[in-house]
Amino acid sequence: MAGKREEARDCGRGVVISDDWPGYHLDLFTYPQHYCGDLNRVLIPHGVIVDRTEKLAKDIMNDIGFCDIVVLCVLKGSYKFCADLVENLKTISRNSDTFVSMKVDFIRLKSYRNDQSMGDMQISGADDLSKLAGKNVLIVEDIVGTGRTMKSLLGKIEKYKPNMIKVVSLLVKRTLRSDGFRPDYAGFEIPDLFVVGYALDYNEYFRDLNHICVISEQGKGKYRV
Repeated sequence: MAGKREEARDCGRGVVISDDWPGYHLDLFTYPQHYCGDLNRVLIPHGVIVDRTEKLAKDIMNDIGFCDIVVLCVLKGSYKFCADLVENLKTISRNSDTFVSMKVDFIRLKSYRNDQSMGDMQISGADDLSKLAGKNVLIVEDIVGTGRTMKSLLGKIEKYKPNMIKVVSLLVKRTLRSDGFRPDYAGFEIPDLFVVGYALDYNEYFRDLNHICVISEQGKGKYRV
């Protein structure tokens, strides 16, 4: 039905990282030294993110087919993931017999202060959502936690009756606070940890970190606002 989020095929939970996964020692990787002491460990190395993103792009194209897509990038945390994902989607299109038009648009959501959810979602850029009417929309998110933020955004988009809505999230957090929402495509399912890097931030810090890492208590204290 137009304007309703389609039920996804069972694409699994993504790469599941268990609660007792120790991660990798920071000394095994390069990272900005101004964050020395601010991180506990590397949870997902950059190279693993790159490979998983390539597979997500293939899954998306196999699922939705070669149709024109409006990619809605949720700023700021998903901009690196979105750029890499779109590049992979374009590569698949270039190597096929069918041209796929991909237009990228942006919306900004804010639901965290320090490491705590603020409850109410703040949206900017929502005035242009009417242009999604009748379109095939792929929402690109960095992380799904409770699911309330994404469900709220979907509710606003569905009012404009797009032809299709799919959600891809790099990360899905395993949390008891979840309302049960699952994206159509997930890169990694992670424990209930506050993670940074690969454009995920803590009060605008750590976006320049390539790996996804667990922030330390020292890091939280240093950059708290």
